[in-house]
Amino acid sequence: MRLAVCWAALSELVPFYPLYALLFLDAGLSDAQVSGLFALWSVTGFLTEVPAGALADRWSRRGVVVLSGVLQAAGFALWTVAPTGSAFAAGFVLWGVGGALVSGAAEALVFDGLADVGAQAVYARVNGWMTAAELLVQLPTAAGATALFAVGDYPLVGWASVAVCLAAAGLALRFPEPPRTPDDDGEPAGGTLRLGLAQALRRPDLRLVVLAVALLGGLDAVEEYIPVMARSWDVPAVAVPPAAVAVALAGALGAALGGRAAQLSTRGLLALLAASGALLAGAAVWAHPPALALLAACYGLYLAVLVVAEARLQERIAGPYRATVTSVAGLGLELASLLVFGAWALGGPVAVAAVFLAAVPVVAAGLREPARTP
Repeated sequence: MRLAVCWAALSELVPFYPLYALLFLDAGLSDAQVSGLFALWSVTGFLTEVPAGALADRWSRRGVVVLSGVLQAAGFALWTVAPTGSAFAAGFVLWGVGGALVSGAAEALVFDGLADVGAQAVYARVNGWMTAAELLVQLPTAAGATALFAVGDYPLVGWASVAVCLAAAGLALRFPEPPRTPDDDGEPAGGTLRLGLAQALRRPDLRLVVLAVALLGGLDAVEEYIPVMARSWDVPAVAVPPAAVAVALAGALGAALGGRAAQLSTRGLLALLAASGALLAGAAVWAHPPALALLAACYGLYLAVLVVAEARLQERIAGPYRATVTSVAGLGLELASLLVFGAWALGGPVAVAAVFLAAVPVVAAGLREPARTP
């Protein structure tokens, strides 16, 4: 557990994260060009998500997690050595592939490592603490980026980011990986992809939980709008960053409590998700600075449910295609996030709250225990 949480935190402790958009603008790129880079990043991840999961299942889940850190480090090195539009594009391609590699493989690697020692029951708790660590590390990341930039501008920030990514890759080498069976090694890469997709799509109980996790994961796009909501609720501009951090901390607390939430019945989890949507709706209608407390509670409850749903997904996957199936859920997550973006465009936070509530029956179907065959 400690290794997984440390790796999750280190992977997010990248000084470039709060500053890379400013790097692009200071290098002379227009807003449209920056948006084009973000689109390239997104499309790269989208296209490589499921094949990356199949590669992890066919080759080595630990190996692709390590490779992910190396590719991300290479991308940041490109940005640092040659801060031009073409280098930024190449770096985003490397980062996109690296993100796809780690997406399904990390969860599969941690779950199988726990299962190998008979501890798979604590996966929800481990996954919750990993998610919490990723959120909590935003504070030292922002502080470190500010200090590095003040001392050595973008070059120092860039090389520090390269070092952090390589350190995370090195730490990933310590993950235990259960030995592969002869059956695992005998399947060609294309067959792994095909069979993994077939398992995700043909088994009704697994298909439903994949859909539930994808939809729940897509709802996390609401985080992008936290500063926007705070500002529109008359929070002074100087107080918006700490307000956003406070909401993130509430999310970290909810994620950390995911292990306890896993002990709830499906009905209890659905109640938490419905309460999350209701809190978001209440905050949107109230629309004053104190409504941030409701938003924070919404985010914490939501992440607790997400952590449990991700654990239920890992519990349902059987056979050697765990990373591939998890990547299918990751691909669905990217598509589901479009629902949040579209809802916001149509009706702001009230419409997003409606999406939260509409997700409840889908999640109910996904988390329902599969029927037992006699």
